Amino acid sequence: MQDHPSVSDIQQVSSHNDRTLFALDWDISEDRLFRGIHEMQAHLLSATGGRDTWEFELRFASHERLSEFKEYCSDANIDLEVGHIYNPTRPESGPFYGLTQRQRDTLVRAVQGGYYSLLRELSTQDLAEEFGISDQAVTERLRRAIVALVDNSLVAAMEDGEFEVPQP
Repeated sequence: MQDHPSVSDIQQVSSHNDRTLFALDWDISEDRLFRGIHEMQAHLLSATGGRDTWEFELRFASHERLSEFKEYCSDANIDLEVGHIYNPTRPESGPFYGLTQRQRDTLVRAVQGGYYSLLRELSTQDLAEEFGISDQAVTERLRRAIVALVDNSLVAAMEDGEFEVPQP
């Protein structure tokens, strides 16, 4: 990255296991992709990558802007694959359904670790040790995360008339 002509400064922010977070100062005038992101008024939420492939999470003001960006990339010979389109029902909930970073981390770890499996493979005590918090704090974090997910996805969609909740 440091040899790329559009990168003027690079600093390591943190490192954990096999992942490293860097902060870059980029001169977008030298980079077609970032110039396109800027011209389409998209917001760069995250970027992850390596030597050959990068994955970006972008937010566009409208589906039309995304279409314009796809056309821009095609015209500029930039290989682009749209892997996921997310359209939040409540814009204020953000790209992660209103979850905080800690809630996302805890919930993802719980799911991947088997906390919700029929034969529970991970306990709240295990999660508490991993995150350096109390067992009760893990339980509350998971509870708040699930409430936020349901409220900002299913309840919001129901309020927008996308579906109705069957009455008991």
